[in-house]
Amino acid sequence: MRVLLADDHETVLARVREILGEDFNVVGSVNNGRDAVAEVQRLDPEVLVIDISMPVLNGLQTVSQLRSTDHRSKVVFLTVHEDQDYVDAALSAGASGYVTKARVETDLIPAIREVLEGRTYISQSTP
Repeated sequence: MRVLLADDHETVLARVREILGEDFNVVGSVNNGRDAVAEVQRLDPEVLVIDISMPVLNGLQTVSQLRSTDHRSKVVFLTVHEDQDYVDAALSAGASGYVTKARVETDLIPAIREVLEGRTYISQSTP
C-alpha cells in the first residue's frame, strides 16, 4: 500500500518512515498542506498520514480541500492533539483515522489497516 506523509517536523517524518517501512510503501513526504494536496493528486496514494498543525494549509484545511477533489486517498491524522474537539473536526473534515503522536508506535499501523478496510480508527487517550 502506498502512503504519503505530511508533517512539518523532519524527525517525525523520519520516525514514521521507519515505523511503516516494512509494512507499507512510503511514496513521499511533504512539510505543508499545500504540498500535500499537490502530492496526493500527483502520487495517488491509498493513504495520507497528515499532521493537523502545519504551515501554509493546516491538516484540517488540507483534508477539506482534498475532499472537494476527486481523490480516493484515505486520511489518517497523526497529531499531538488529544482533545475530542480535534478528533471531531478531523472526522468532519473527511479523515477515517486519528492517531496521537504519543501512540504512534502502537497505533499507526493498525490505524492504516483499519481505514483501508473501510473502518474508522481513533487512538485511545494516553494513560
